[in-house]
Amino acid sequence: METQTGYRPLGFSSLPRRQVMFTFGGVLMAMFLGAVSQTVIGPAMPRIIADLGGFQQYTWVAIAHTVASAVAIPIVGKLTDMYGRKYFYLGGIAIYTVASLLSGLSTTMNQLIIFRALAGIGGGAMMSNAITVIGDLFPPAERGKYQGFTSGVFGVSSVLGPTLGGFLTDTLSWRWVFFFTVPLGLLVIIVFIFVFPHVRPDDLKHKIDYPGLTTLVLAIVSLMLALSLARVEYAWDSPQILGMFGFAAVMLIVFVLIERRAQEPILPLWMFRNSIISVSAVVVFVTGLGMFGSLIFLPLFFQGVLGVTATVSGSFMIPMNLALIAGSFISGQLLSRAGGHYRIQGTVGIVIMGVGMWLLAGMNTATQYWTAAAYTVLTGFGLGVTMPLYTIAVQNAVPYSVLGVATSSTMFFRSIGGSVGLALLGSVMSSRFTSELTARLPVGIAGMIPPQAISSLANNPQALVSPEAQARLRGMFSQMGSAGSALYEQTFQALRESLSSAISEAFLVAVAVLVVAFVVNFFLKEIPLRKQHTNEMSFPRGRGED
Repeated sequence: METQTGYRPLGFSSLPRRQVMFTFGGVLMAMFLGAVSQTVIGPAMPRIIADLGGFQQYTWVAIAHTVASAVAIPIVGKLTDMYGRKYFYLGGIAIYTVASLLSGLSTTMNQLIIFRALAGIGGGAMMSNAITVIGDLFPPAERGKYQGFTSGVFGVSSVLGPTLGGFLTDTLSWRWVFFFTVPLGLLVIIVFIFVFPHVRPDDLKHKIDYPGLTTLVLAIVSLMLALSLARVEYAWDSPQILGMFGFAAVMLIVFVLIERRAQEPILPLWMFRNSIISVSAVVVFVTGLGMFGSLIFLPLFFQGVLGVTATVSGSFMIPMNLALIAGSFISGQLLSRAGGHYRIQGTVGIVIMGVGMWLLAGMNTATQYWTAAAYTVLTGFGLGVTMPLYTIAVQNAVPYSVLGVATSSTMFFRSIGGSVGLALLGSVMSSRFTSELTARLPVGIAGMIPPQAISSLANNPQALVSPEAQARLRGMFSQMGSAGSALYEQTFQALRESLSSAISEAFLVAVAVLVVAFVVNFFLKEIPLRKQHTNEMSFPRGRGED
């Protein structure tokens, strides 16, 4: 039976249980494809640079994928609400598979960057659909039981991906880290064709909000490029970065004005009148800024400060990922079985994250390996506890007719928060490292080695993680005679201590950010988790849509 708007609220929930579980299995396969395809690439990048050249374009491979994915997430979320999930999901998988094949066939860095951007569009469509379809399949009261499986998929991919990437690169070629996803992608497409239902939301004729779509794309691209290139390619106060930030701000203002008048806006602003949605968006953004922006520095600490290899560093991240899976699974089960207390569970998760991050901030060159690993486990568990909460809270508060765009908005805010955090905390770390190293270098060394060598050390501590750079540094000091060996050891220790101090400051800033999330989370209102889908807006008790 249709509502007055033409919307069929039963949708996926009217499917037989067997088809629901087959569809859920297909979603997990697609999520694994997208996740492992990301983690498998890391070990291959040095070999790719050596083969294709273009070291100065190294960061653009990641930037192109990140920007394209961020653009695709909210747009696909809205379009699937209008026209159904299946064909957009299949399209995303197909685009990703073709882009992976083309990436493996690339002969220049420019080609690889273009094809990775194409893969980002496909990946954004896949990930946007994945979490939304789980919302389609299960009502909010049951959803937490299944969200833990999604974290499990990411955890397995984070463990398997780097190992597989290194094996394929060493035994076959770096091209196979892209090629191996092609048969996996084709398998997922076949599964989706047969098991994924085509549930069209309504029979109405929709009007795509092209002006809103255009301004949103321009705003996201400008913002993500500015955050990605700041401090890496240009200074924060350079005309290029300030210009991109300014252009993004103008496009955002125009976008808001357009959305307020659009017949079917890409991002319905009326959703954010609901405090559950607006508070969740803030918490997700802030936790993304604090956590994902700082966790990127953990491998650097293990390798640069504690002196372990890249392989050993990766193995120390495995317990954290397993803890994240455990935290997410336990949190999801509690959410479904204990009455849906997502504010309480969010508070607990943020506190655990904050304590773990505080302990990480206290690490130094004398920290034992297993002590550092224990701190990462605590941090990962806290992160896992929060992972399913806010998406379920938002999905529980919105009409089923906007489930896709509401779900993708939480993913979008988390992605933007992580990008802002990476840029902000990276700047904090870089600035602190430079000042610390200047203060810690041995007295008189400035007159013994070229100024450009000191500047190079202060701006890039690659001697701590690269055996080749370490050998060059040792060779430079060996030319100083008998005192050279002692000066080398003092300089190397100064590098380690400076990097440790810089990473600790980044972690402390992340703790401060999590304090903000802790405070904001208290404003999150709890409403009972719905046991069935509905096309009505849910508001905290005693409040309306005004």
